[in-house]
Amino acid sequence: MGAGHDHGHSHVPTSGTAAAAYRGRLRVALSITLGVMVVEIIGGVVADSLALIADAAHMATDALGLGMALLAIHFANRPPSDKRTFGYARAEILAALANCLLLLGVGGYVLYEAIQRFLTPAATEGGLMIVFGAIGLVANMISLSLLMRGQKESLNVRGAFLEVAADALGSLAVLISAAVILATGWQAADPIASLVIGLMIVPRTFKLLRETLDVLLESAPKDVDMAEVRAHILALDGVEDVHDLHAWTITSGMPVLSAHVVVRSDVLNAIGHEKMLHELQGCLGHHFDVEHCTFQLEPSGHAQHEARLCH
Repeated sequence: MGAGHDHGHSHVPTSGTAAAAYRGRLRVALSITLGVMVVEIIGGVVADSLALIADAAHMATDALGLGMALLAIHFANRPPSDKRTFGYARAEILAALANCLLLLGVGGYVLYEAIQRFLTPAATEGGLMIVFGAIGLVANMISLSLLMRGQKESLNVRGAFLEVAADALGSLAVLISAAVILATGWQAADPIASLVIGLMIVPRTFKLLRETLDVLLESAPKDVDMAEVRAHILALDGVEDVHDLHAWTITSGMPVLSAHVVVRSDVLNAIGHEKMLHELQGCLGHHFDVEHCTFQLEPSGHAQHEARLCH
């Protein structure tokens, strides 16, 4: 490593990804989801309720999504290797993307079936719908309470949380439609509830999809203002310029930053490269939530030398 090309970094946390802390809660939520799915399938068949069948179908994708989230956590916490220097941390983001595609598919299916039920009405048992809908709502509320905190820290957990949240809203829609059928006999309430379930799924899914794609496209973390990062670096004594400044996210809770920092030679000679790196890391660590930083220190004029090499 030549003079003026020192690299400074802080290591990726070894305690695992943000979602790893919620592995146990995801398992409980998966068990609850599978149980409710079976109950709602039985209820949907017995009561001839499309809303219950739709919610059960969504429960099935939830179970698959929760299973993928757990599998992704397993892979994401495997140690890095020479070939995969960040390990399998991105597996959680891929699981979130798969959850998005599942949710969009289920939302489209529910909307289609609801339209078909309008065209071919069926007699629905409102009393049975209330029983099975209530079971689903209580179970979903328990799962939501388990994942509430984790969804703020991990896109992977958020994908699972949104699926369960959509299910809870679906169960609520089932209860409301059942009450309407019992009170008025208006059978259209069942497919209307199904439409509501489908329409609740899609917008939340697109929001999660956008955040997931931002990670895969290596956009700057949403809570890191790159202009402010640049300003903080330039404010350090002796720093003349910063270029090749990049920040991205490996997976939820694992932001990464790298930069080439131009420092006056007299300052580097006076304080040393190590102290300069400590000041850079201390500055970013204090003001921004970026744990893994890599800096290349350069003397004045070195950027032009790099440009000539590239051409």
